This record gives sequence, structure tokens and C-alpha cells, in this order.
Amino acid sequence: MTLAIYPGSFDPITNGHLDIVKRGARVFDQVVVAVLHNAQKQPLFSVEERKRLIQEVTVDMDNVEVDSFNGLLIDYVHEKKANVIIRGLRAVTDFEYELQFASMMRKLDEQVETLFMMTNNQYSFLSSGIVKEVASGGGDITGLVPDLVVDALSRKYGFH
Repeated sequence: MTLAIYPGSFDPITNGHLDIVKRGARVFDQVVVAVLHNAQKQPLFSVEERKRLIQEVTVDMDNVEVDSFNGLLIDYVHEKKANVIIRGLRAVTDFEYELQFASMMRKLDEQVETLFMMTNNQYSFLSSGIVKEVASGGGDITGLVPDLVVDALSRKYGFH
């Protein structure tokens, strides 16, 4: 069985992230969407809120699990006994960071593969940060995130 980990902050999950999850679920036997708990960042949504949102938008995907982790990703990959890390690429600007990331993962454990998936072109500009920026100003984020995330952002920013 091929178990793939798709790590990220997912604050919040976007349709670009969801595109990678769906496509990963078609390629791998099992995909774990792993929400990173990063104490150095101040996320809008708690880890539990992010996990719940992801669980709700992936409820129909039988081979997708949602989890969270602290610390080094490679330790989490070993704990889950996974052999693949999925990374999404939006544009050329992502490539340099992701190449460094994949090289470090290879150094830490050459048995774990990092596979890049290009996001759908319609989401190539999309990030959680830009979604939060638009949403905080009351802008329309319909089509950029799942509908339940639109609602959750509206509540967070007091527009609901």
C-alpha cells in the first residue's frame, strides 16, 4: 500500500489544496492531509478548526484521512510509515523553496520520495494568505475556497 502525506498549514484549505488532495487520492492508496501545528505562526484557524474544515470537504473521499503533527515532518512520515510526501506547486516561484525542501527530505531519509503535483491552472495564483486578505476586507472569495470555508471566514471576520 502506498501511503502519501500531504503536509501544510491549510489556514484555511483552498480549492487549490483540495485539487491536490483529490488528485493525490486518485494516485495513492491512502492520503493523509497533515495539518502542521507551527507555534511560531499565528494562524487564523486553530489546528482543530482546520482539521474539521478539511474533514468536511473530504468526507466523500474514502482514502483520505486528516491528521495533525508537531515537529519535523520526516518524524511524522516515519510515525505513519508513509513512503511519499506530496507537495503542490503553483508557479515557478514555488519551485526553488520546494526543491530545497525535497533535497532536505532526501538527506534525512532517501527512502521517502517527495512528489510534486502542479495545481490546476485556475488556482495557480491562490494561497491561503491571499484568501484571508481578501476575506478580511469583505471581498468575494466564492470559488476560491469550498463554500463551508467561505462561511467560516465570514464568521471569523464578522461578516456573517
